[in-house]
This record gives sequence, structure tokens and C-alpha cells, in this order.
Amino acid sequence: MAHATRRLNTTGLTFRGAGLAALAVPPLGFLVVFFAWPVAAIIGRGFGSGGVGTAIGDSLTWKLAGFTVASAGVSTIVAVLGGLPVAFLLARVRLPGVSLVRTLVLVPFVLPTVVVGLAFRALWPDGGLLPLVLANAFFNVAVVARTVSGLWSHLDPRTVDAARALGASPWRAFRSVTLPALAPAIASSAAVVFLFCATSFGVVLILGGAKYRTLETEIYLRTVELLDLSGAAALSLVQFAAVVAALVVGALARRRRENAVRLRSGSETARRPRGGEWWAVAAGLAVIALLMTPIVALLVESVSTSDGWSLAGYEALAGHGSRNALQVSGWDAASMSLRTAFDATILAMIVGVLASVVLVALRRTPGRLARGMGETMDAALMLPLGVSAVTVGFGYLVTLDALPGDLRTSPLLVPLAQALVIIPLIVRMVLPVLRSVDVRLRQAASTLGASPGRVWREIDLPLTARSLVAAAGFGYVVALGEFGATSFLARPDAPTLPVAVATLISRPGELNNQMAYAACALLMIVTVVAVVLIDRFGAVRGQNSVGEF
Repeated sequence: MAHATRRLNTTGLTFRGAGLAALAVPPLGFLVVFFAWPVAAIIGRGFGSGGVGTAIGDSLTWKLAGFTVASAGVSTIVAVLGGLPVAFLLARVRLPGVSLVRTLVLVPFVLPTVVVGLAFRALWPDGGLLPLVLANAFFNVAVVARTVSGLWSHLDPRTVDAARALGASPWRAFRSVTLPALAPAIASSAAVVFLFCATSFGVVLILGGAKYRTLETEIYLRTVELLDLSGAAALSLVQFAAVVAALVVGALARRRRENAVRLRSGSETARRPRGGEWWAVAAGLAVIALLMTPIVALLVESVSTSDGWSLAGYEALAGHGSRNALQVSGWDAASMSLRTAFDATILAMIVGVLASVVLVALRRTPGRLARGMGETMDAALMLPLGVSAVTVGFGYLVTLDALPGDLRTSPLLVPLAQALVIIPLIVRMVLPVLRSVDVRLRQAASTLGASPGRVWREIDLPLTARSLVAAAGFGYVVALGEFGATSFLARPDAPTLPVAVATLISRPGELNNQMAYAACALLMIVTVVAVVLIDRFGAVRGQNSVGEF
């Protein structure tokens, strides 16, 4: 009997392993074909030209790397300092309007980069280092706030109360009790923010100009304008090393956060502020007000002309701009954005959900091998966020002609690139929800004879449906505003709206400028409405969104 039982268990594990392998093929295949292969091709061409060693030894390379790291580091510090009081609002405060704060703080994170760039240019017309740093921090306050609040809401407030009872001031209680407990979440969010800032493209391109260049914009310059593949390859290698380091730090910090002691549920810890806590509330509200300032400035700029208030920019979207700056109308570009983002979201959801299912199964499989495979796959899925979108885009043009049908001329080219960008976001939203499903429910269904497919349909899908819809909506919004790879791949006769905006601001004429701001305002309004709907839908909460990175 024992022998038969062991044989049955072995057979079950074999079938389970085969099923996991089958599920893992689509996401891993997508990653290999549409990420690893194009990037390796570009780097290989750079090495083949023999100029990588020269480029790496060039002082300009390390000057660019130093500026990239320094500016990203300062932006990260600003984002962390701004995100902590907002995290306190989300985690500990029970006041009217806190749910609105939760929605507002997420808006900057999903705004298209060209929108943010023009919003800050409305405040600083000449651009420069300060608006560049602030714009990158503006994007990422949500990452800090929602990641830290996810842990903060589960910390037992009685530890702080005990410290206060022993005579500690509010600041000392925070510094000695709360801050050490929040350290894993702060480190995790800081690593991700640094990653986003170090690979920022649209903001640096618009606000930095020719004076302030990062590795990302220099890769674009050398690839597109100078055709210096060896130099671009060298910079890609330096950038890739920084990305891997940030991902390792983030993974280690996330593991510490997942293992942190959680003693209370979030609903029990929120209460009205007391005493010195009102200062933290005021600071959090001040940060929210500052986050709204560039948005308001952009809306004002979209209706401002040299002759006063006007809707000329919005009306001009029906045309091609001054001196036919665009080959299509602004509304045609908007329509292209909607269709492209839809295709990208469908692709990303298929790959992202399958990848999440595999990661959950690997985590629940006993043994170090399964755990190591899961962690490796998880990290690999995050890599597209940190590698130059320009490198990926140029790699598509170099490699995809080898596939049947020559995808370089296919309308799927831009959706493929956008899907690669949003897959990590979808995985980070879907993965924690799938992990939260009680494994005993699956086991009970299996015991009653349900097949794995039926278990997924009857157990997992109903419990995760709302989060799946939210992930799709979130991914759609991000794809709608994607600019890095799209700016390189979109054809002039089929631009997306962010690419059209970049074209308009590069051409002279007040009408082109007004059209660009009007298009940005429309993108921003669509983004805000989508975020509000997703949040009101009730699926985007705390770590189930950007906070799980």
C-alpha cells in the first residue's frame, strides 16, 4: 500500500510538473523572442564592431552614468520623503476624503511621460535639472506611498502607544519603533523608484534638453541619430548592470517585507489622528496638493494663448497642425492610441496571467529548486522595465524580419513593444491576489474530482475576477501613454497620441504648441477617469497595484 501511495504521488507530481512546464512556455517564449533576442542582437552588433571597449573606456560614458545615478538617487530621496506622509494618511488615518487621496496619489504614476514633461515645462518653460528631478519624483510618490502603506496598515499600533506611554515623543516613537518596522517596505519601494528614475526617457528628453543627458537619452541619440551601435551597446551594458543591481535589492527587500510580522488588519489600525499626528496629516495633504500643481498648470496652459484664453488647441486636433506638422490629424492619432493600447493589453494579460499562475504554483511546490526557478522567473519578468526601450525597439527592427510575415511591417509591432512594458505591471497586480486564494479551496475541489481547469474556473476565477479587470484597465492606461519604444517604432503615418505630441512640440509655431498641450490634457483626463473607475471598482488596493513592486 505504501509503495502504491508513493507511486501515485510521484505520478501526480510528474503530471503537475508537465502542466507547469506547458503553462510556462508562452510567457517565457514571449520574453525570449520579444525581449532577450532583440536586446542580445543589439549588444552583439555593438561587440561585433569592436567599439564597446573604447566606449566603456570613454570618460563621457561614466560621466553620463554618474549623472544618471546621481539624478535618479536624488529623485528617489525626494519621492521617499514625499511618499511617507502620504503612506501615513493611507494606512493610519480615518478621515473623510482619504479614499480620494488614495486615487489622486496613483494618478501621477500612470500619466504618460510626455504629459508630465509638458506639465513641468508649463511651470519651468526653460526646463533644467530641478524640474527634471522633481518630475521623476512626481511619478514615483505613488510607488512609495502605496508600498509603505501596505505594510504600515498591518503594524500593531500598540507598540507605538507603549513607547509614547514610556515618555517618547511622537518623533522618537516613529524613529525608534515604526521606522525600523517599515524599513523593508521603504527599501523595496526605493529600489523600484531608482529603477524607474534611472531609465526615465520622455521626461528627460523634454526637460533635460541637450544639457542634461542620461544613459537612456544618450542610447537614443547614439542609436537613432548617430547610428553608433557600439556606443549604444556599451551604455546598454552599463544600464543593464544598474538595473540588475536595483532588481536584486528590490527582491531582497520585498522578501523581507513579505516575512515581516503583521499583527493587525488594516481596518483596525486606521483612526482619527491625535496630537502630533496632525503634522503628518498636514504634510501628506501638502504633498497631494503639490502633486496636483503640475496637472493644473498643464490644463491652464492648454487653454492659454498669446491672445488670451482659447480652445484653439483642442479645435486644431481635427487638423494636422501648423505647416502640416503631423501626417494625420490629432483625432486619428488618438484613435490609433486607443486601438494599439487595446491590442497590447490583450497580449499582456494573456502572458501576465499565465506567468502569475506559474509563479504561484512554483512557490507552493516544495523544494529549493522550485523556489529558485520561481524567483528567477519573477526577476526575468521584471527586466523589461529597466532595459532601454530604445534598445528593445531598435532590436525589433534588426531581428523580427527573421520571423514568418516580417513583423517589422506588421500593425502588431507597437502593441508587442507596449505589451512588454506592461506585463511586469500586470504580474505585480495579479500575483499577490492569486497567492491570497486559500489553497484549501483548491484541494477540496480537486478531492471532489475537479480537473485543474475546472478548479481554476470555479475557484480562482471568481475570487480574482475583479483584480483581473483592474489589472487590464491599469495596463491599458499605461499602454495608452507609453512613449519610449513607441516613439521609435511608430510610423509617421500611424503615430500614437504621445508620439504626435512629441512631434508637435519639436516643430515651431504657437498652434503646434497648443495642440500638444490640448492632446496632453485629453490623455490626462482619460487617465484620471480610468484610475477613478478602477479604484472605485474596488480591486486596486495597497499592494495589489504598484505597491507590490
